[in-house]
Amino acid sequence: MNTKASEDLAHIKEMMERSSRFISLSGLSGIGAGIVGLITGGIAISIIEKSGGKIDGSFYTKEIITSLIGLGIIALLVALFFGCFFTIRKSKKLGLKIWTATTKRILIQLAIPLLTGGVFVLALLNYKLYGLIAGTTLIFYGLSLINVEKETYSDIKYLGLLEIILGAISLFWIGKGLVFWTMGFGVLHIVYGIILYRKYR
Repeated sequence: MNTKASEDLAHIKEMMERSSRFISLSGLSGIGAGIVGLITGGIAISIIEKSGGKIDGSFYTKEIITSLIGLGIIALLVALFFGCFFTIRKSKKLGLKIWTATTKRILIQLAIPLLTGGVFVLALLNYKLYGLIAGTTLIFYGLSLINVEKETYSDIKYLGLLEIILGAISLFWIGKGLVFWTMGFGVLHIVYGIILYRKYR
């Protein structure tokens, strides 16, 4: 009797978890985004060096800025594609709906810090403070991850904290901003994705 009661309680707990949290997040999404981050960081460094700029952001021409913005947009779209593809695939495997009230809350909670960070980055671009952009994007991204922790796997807050720490350090080590950016959006994503995949597959 006690065994059956425990099984029933475990089943109820699992159902509540499925209904209140977004558990379709796939570790493969993180790995895919991380690979995109590594490639993007390498291409960005190559663009800057070939165009005669300096990686520390002290000398960026309009051509370099335009190229980096275009690269960033492409990288974002590719990373989003990986995220959506693997998340939808996992949702189908678990028999869960993608578009729920939880999904809406996650998008809103992600959007607030990201849009705020986007405005701040535009201001940095306007005042040609290029060396601060890498750290700023890491910090606001980390804040957005911590903001959605209560709606999905709690492990995501650790990724968010590490992104913020990397971003904060890079603000005081401007010459290595792109290196920190590549570590944050590349290496950390891959490590987190592997951990998430092994833990929740």
